[in-house]
Amino acid sequence: MKKKNILFVVSLVLMTSLAIAGFSSGESTNNAGLTIGDTAAEINLLNVDGNMVSYDDYPDAEGFIVIFTCNTCPYAVASEDRIIALDAEFKDQGYPVIAINPNNPAVQPDDTFELMQAKAEEKGFTFPYLYDKTNTVYAQYGATKTPHVYLLENTDDGRVVRYIGAIDDNVRSASAVKERFLANAVYELLDGKEVTLKETKAIGCSVKQ
Repeated sequence: MKKKNILFVVSLVLMTSLAIAGFSSGESTNNAGLTIGDTAAEINLLNVDGNMVSYDDYPDAEGFIVIFTCNTCPYAVASEDRIIALDAEFKDQGYPVIAINPNNPAVQPDDTFELMQAKAEEKGFTFPYLYDKTNTVYAQYGATKTPHVYLLENTDDGRVVRYIGAIDDNVRSASAVKERFLANAVYELLDGKEVTLKETKAIGCSVKQ
């Protein structure tokens, strides 16, 4: 009996290790919402400048870097300069950043629309920072963290999801990054190639609802 218990514990450890390994293997890490190859629906959300923003506002875009982020999560704050840099790197190449705040301000009071406006001005955001007032868009995508990235490619069949997950391999420190998951995926699309690493595990704070 004791031997069986030991084998059971070992099996559990092995299964846990395999699940964690999905972070770099490209295994699916999304249990709901969009998956690789799905087509993303149109959005129509309020930007911090007071205007409504949709994908159709970008007729020349090759696709979109959609990032669910917020004012308050330390991981999101640590990613702000990287997100600004991504927009500068890829907007003129056809892949602008669209940032969406999925948090409910009734649960996280520092994520109100007014404080989003203050954050965008303070940081000099060069991209739309959209308010998911109905708290539904993040669920349609399946976003569970801030930050959580969805790379969309415009095709004849619609805006197809090509990458889901993290911006890079070190959400805590930009200086420690060794692999730029998202940027690598965008460059592959720009080169007319299939994205090699399609999914990684988004590391961040849970969406507050």
